[in-house]
This record gives sequence, C-alpha cells and structure tokens, in this order.
Amino acid sequence: MADTAFYIAKRYLIAKKGSTAVTFITWLAAIAMMVAVAAMFIIISVFSGLEDLNRDLISNLHADLTIKSREGKVLKDIGKLQQGLSKNGEIAGFSKAIEEKVYIDYAGKGDIAFLRGVDSAYISVNPVNKNIFYGTYPDFKYPNEVVMENQLGNRLSIPVGSQADFATIFMPRAGKGLINKEEDIFNKKDIYVTGVFSGNDQLNSYIIAPIALAQQLLDLPDTAAYQILIKLKNSENADAVRDQLLAAVGKEYLITTKKEENAAFWKMINIEKLFIYFIFVLVIFITTFNLAGAIIILQLDKKQQARSLLSLGLPISELRKTYFYTGILIVITGIAVGLILGTVICFIQLQTGFFKANAAIDLAFPVRILPMNYLIVAATAAAFGILISWIFSKINRQYITNS
Repeated sequence: MADTAFYIAKRYLIAKKGSTAVTFITWLAAIAMMVAVAAMFIIISVFSGLEDLNRDLISNLHADLTIKSREGKVLKDIGKLQQGLSKNGEIAGFSKAIEEKVYIDYAGKGDIAFLRGVDSAYISVNPVNKNIFYGTYPDFKYPNEVVMENQLGNRLSIPVGSQADFATIFMPRAGKGLINKEEDIFNKKDIYVTGVFSGNDQLNSYIIAPIALAQQLLDLPDTAAYQILIKLKNSENADAVRDQLLAAVGKEYLITTKKEENAAFWKMINIEKLFIYFIFVLVIFITTFNLAGAIIILQLDKKQQARSLLSLGLPISELRKTYFYTGILIVITGIAVGLILGTVICFIQLQTGFFKANAAIDLAFPVRILPMNYLIVAATAAAFGILISWIFSKINRQYITNS
C-alpha cells in the first residue's frame, strides 16, 4: 500500500495531464522552496568565508600569546622577562608593543584610533606587512613613519607616501595641577603615513608605528613596553605554553591566547551568524505556506479521484500518505535543486569574485563551501517541509465524500 501511495504522489507531481492551476501551484511551491534554500545556503557560505577572512585579519593583529602586567600597564623587569622567553624552545619569536587610544587629526578631520607601537621584530610575530595593499611597511629609521588601517585612512583622506602631508597624533598627558596651555593637556607628534593595510569594519581602527613614537607620546623610557607579543612554533600548543610560562614568570604577569584576546569579537560574530540563520528560518517557514497551499489545492482538484480510490478499497490512511508524499517530493525537489543552485553561485563567486564587499580595494565577498552548511540548510528546510506536509495531509473521509 505504501508503494501505491508513493506511486500516486509521484504521478500527481510529474503528470502532464490535469489542472493547469494545480500544476502551476505545485511547481511554484517547489520553486519557492528552491529559492529560499539557495539563498540560505549562499548566505551561510558567505558567513563561513567571512569567518576565515576575519580570522586572517585578526591573526595579523594579535599574537599567539600576549603578556601583560596584572598591575598597571608597564611591564616590570622586561629585560629578565625577555631572557626567559629566549630560552623557551616553544617560542619562535617575540616583540615588544605599546597600545593606546589616540586622537588623529588631518586637515581639520579627526578620528579616534588605536596606536600600536611595535619594535622591528613585530612582523615576524604578526605579519601585518603582508596585508599592505598600498604603500610600504615602515623601515623603522624614523619614529614617525606609520601604517594605518584602510578604513581609517579613507575617513581622514590622508595621502600615502607624501613627504609634504603629515597628520598629527594627540595623546592625553598624565599629570596634576592647573592647565595653562594646550601642551599641558596633550603630547602630540606629526606622523608620515607610508602605507595602508586591509582591516575589518568590525575591528577598531589601528595605526601601527615604531615603539619609539608611543614611548615619546607617553613620556616613557626607551626600554618600556605594555605587552610582549609571542609567536609560537606551533600555535595549537598555545594553552600549554601559556600555562608553562605562567609557572615560570610568576603571578604578576597576565598571559592570554589569541582566542582569549578576541573573545568578545568572536561572540559578536557568532551572534550575527545566529541572527541571520533565524531570519532565514523564518523565510523558509513562510515559504512552506506555499507548500500547504499546493497540498490543499491538490486535494480539491483530486477530490473525485479520491472518492474512486476509496470505493476501490484504498484505506483513508493511504490516501493521506499520498498527499504527504506529494508534499515531501516537492520539498526534496526544492532542497536538491536549491542546494545545487546555491553551490553553483558560490563556485562562480569563488572563481570570479563577481560580487564585491569593497569595490574600492577590489575585495570580493569571501565564500567557503562546507559540508556542515549543506546539512544545516537541508535539515532546516526538511523539518518545516515534513511538518507542513504532515499537518495538511490529515484529510478525513467525510471531507471527500461530501459533494
């Protein structure tokens, strides 16, 4: 009997004869499911690609391990600390850094940014120089040569590589007493932008400069640093090396992994991804009402045939299965074609980069096709499709026998 119900359902779906309106509504339901599935798959694949892009961008701004002081900002006994790090076989390299919030001004335009002062070993720890798409990375001959994140540069319209154009960085001064002039409020330095690197709209705007510039702005000695950034030979051992270093250097230092440094950022990304997923769950749920309409119209159109089948001895339960299987076939068709269409569009984007996230820097929307994406989309669409098919296939005998 189950084979009979499935055979009839298949005939209802692919039969060339019958009501044109029924055929149109049935295939409209399948097309609506296909479009919703394809859209959901594409968006989830784009978010997977964005996760990889964000991970790459963050990896070039945060080290495998970061050492900070538990009390105050300036690291104590930094020379002794560096000697201990040099003897650790798990460490590939390390760099001193100072990071503070500053105000930057150029030609009457101003913005808030994070100034990260680093030493010449920084690019061996965080290769941000690989993300420079215009200009060059500073050679550290002069303390006022900097590179900045491209969004910050765009907002301020600072020329890159122009010897005649300088921006000014303002750093609040620590101190007490009356303020008599501007110099009592801020330390300021003119900076020369040698290049810009690709950043992320979700991240803070960064300026990367020689550590000497940050030391001058903060009135610190030339040996001072706020952080030591560590590059490991194997980044997967970050937790184990952190515990090992904490035991060696003592409790006066705080050591965090890259994941811990960016916990808030990744939480925000995951919330955005979950929010987008629920939006498309709602879209697919609304789409399944087309499926409900198709099943109802099919029942109305095939009412006479249903009477004949019941009179021939077909149980009402099998007739219900017929409509249920019809709904399932529509769902399967929509999911299969939708996933194929979504995959093709994602593959075209991977090959051509046709859709741009930022046309100014020729940055295409990143896409990553994952098996989990297929599973999430198919399971979501199938769950709603099966539920709607089951609910609206519950036809009763009295409905069929009544004229």
